[in-house]
Formats: sequence, C-alpha cells, structure tokens
Amino acid sequence: MTIPVDPSPDAEPHSLHRRRFGAMVLAAGVGGLLGRSSASALPMSAEARFIDFEWVDPARDRAVPARLYWPAASATKGPVPLIVFSHGLGGSRKGYSYLGEGWSGRGTASLHIQHVGSDETLWQGNPIMLLDRLDGAADEREAIERTRDVSFGLDRLLHRDNPFHAAIDRKRIVAAGHSYGANTTLILTGAQVIRDGKPLGYRDPRFTASIVISAPPFYGETDLAAVLASVDVPTLHVTTTEDTIRIPGRYSPVQDRIDVYAAIPTPQKALAVFQGGSHSVFTDRSLRNGGPLNPLVKRATAEVGLAFLDLVHRSDPVPLEEWGATWKPILAAAPKPFMVDTRRVDRKRRA
Repeated sequence: MTIPVDPSPDAEPHSLHRRRFGAMVLAAGVGGLLGRSSASALPMSAEARFIDFEWVDPARDRAVPARLYWPAASATKGPVPLIVFSHGLGGSRKGYSYLGEGWSGRGTASLHIQHVGSDETLWQGNPIMLLDRLDGAADEREAIERTRDVSFGLDRLLHRDNPFHAAIDRKRIVAAGHSYGANTTLILTGAQVIRDGKPLGYRDPRFTASIVISAPPFYGETDLAAVLASVDVPTLHVTTTEDTIRIPGRYSPVQDRIDVYAAIPTPQKALAVFQGGSHSVFTDRSLRNGGPLNPLVKRATAEVGLAFLDLVHRSDPVPLEEWGATWKPILAAAPKPFMVDTRRVDRKRRA
C-alpha cells in the first residue's frame, strides 16, 4: 500500500486562472448570503485558544507534537466534542488553523497531530534528495505510524493527568484529515489491505465518524472497494472540481476523490464538492490557490464539518440542509442528509 501525497506548494491546475473572474462574482454573491442570520454564519468566538503538547511515544521512541484548539467557556454547553485532525504530507500541527479556530470557536475541540515521519521537515535538506524523502514518507510503514500517532495523541489527551480529559465527550470523538491525512483517517475507521494473507490496518474504535478532505486513492491497490469494505462509521467527504494531485509518480485526478466516496459501503455518507479550488486550497496556503474563492472554501469547509456532526450526533439534518443552501453559489454538489441509526451507534459505543 503506497499512500499519495500533497502536491508541491506551487502546484495548481491551469484551468484555475480561467475561473478568477467567476470566483470574484461568486465571492460577492456569497457575501450577500452570509449577511443572513443563519446557523452556518455565526461569528467565531474571539476567546478560542490553543495549547501545544510535546508528547513522545516511548513504545516507538517517536515524537508526537500536537496542538489542541479548545473552545471558550461561552461556546460550550456540557461535555466538549472532539475532532482529531491529521495533516497532509509536509504539514504540521500549526497548519489548517482555520479548521481548529473555526471548530473550537463554535464549541468543538480540535486536536491537530503532527507526524514527524511525513511532516514539514520533508521540505528541508538537500533538494536533490526530495523525491527519496517523499517516497519514504509515503510508504505503508509510515502510513501505519501516522495512525498510531493519532491514537497515541488521543490516549494522551484522554489520560486522567491531562487537564482537559474530564471535559471531553467520549461519545463524540471524530477523526479528520486532508490528503495523506484523509487516508490516515480512513485507516483509523476501518480501511485495510491484505499482506501475506493477513489484514493490515490500524482501526481505532473510539472514532464515531470521520471527515475526509481530498482523499487520494490507495496507490498500488487495484480493488478500492475491498480496501474500504470495513469502513462503517458515518463519513463526510469534501473535495473540489479541480482537486488534482500532481507529483512525480503520484498523479491523482479529481475522479479519485469521487471513487473513494463511492467505495465507502455504508449509506451514512455525504459528499460536498466546491466549484473550483486546487488540492491545496484546503491548507493554510493562500497564494495561487483560488484567489477570492480561497477564504470562502475554508470557512465553508469548517462549517460543513460541524453541520455534519449535528446530523451524526444529534440526528438533526437541518444544519446540513441550511449549509447547502447558504453556500450554493460555490458548490458543484451539496451533501445530502442521511438516516442515522442511533441504536447501532449506541451499540458501537458500548462495545
């Protein structure tokens, strides 16, 4: 199993330039829509904060840095839901800050894990050796180590010695990630391959749902449905019409994101597709990644994650429906609510 990686910071579909004017028009239209007093347009709390952890997993002698975005007291009501986020290749715990700030500002904590085997250090050192470093970071051993990073980080946050542990809602813990991190998320929620006649995976049953942003295929695997056959938690997939990965040896067209969504066997899944925006539009990068569309996609992505969790954890489809109506001017496809089997969710939690 070889996991694809993020494109370089400068990678961008050529067709994006032709959409600049259209994006400006869309920005103006959505600005008017956001003036409405809708649930998906609430301002983020200025009190949202973050704290960095310098954890080390002694069993693997591996550092697991993490950043926790924690909601202000005014944004919480009872136990705090938690999203554990995995960055794309070459990222860090400091990336995807718009998600951490957006989620925590509305009452959901966000733990961003840094994967030292495939983080920002890949871009450092001898540029001639970059492809070798990318190959090492994208092999199946590192793919599994990333899932172990996430589970270890969750262990540490939930440990009784952690000052935040008592406030976290154990029934509402969600896995999320972008690109390589989306693959990490899928493995944590059931994806696996067969090696030497045995399944290779690293599922963590504490995750009750997943948010999968720009999920690449599992390169080298010919049967995607078999790889994803055991993924049975509710899953939100987010992508764009120009979400193409371009890196030597790992080209991945937009259709791959749709194929991953289609291969998830449970009907409890939803798909949001933005009209325009490159693969990197979901990162903190801002230049050459969608112009005026960029901040809109970011804000909408943070909000659709919370609307999805209202559906999964509260059986409330209204926020997701309102989100689709609010952001319709920049959507190619809006996510559709699905039925939630609350009895099945309760059984899984007790197990």
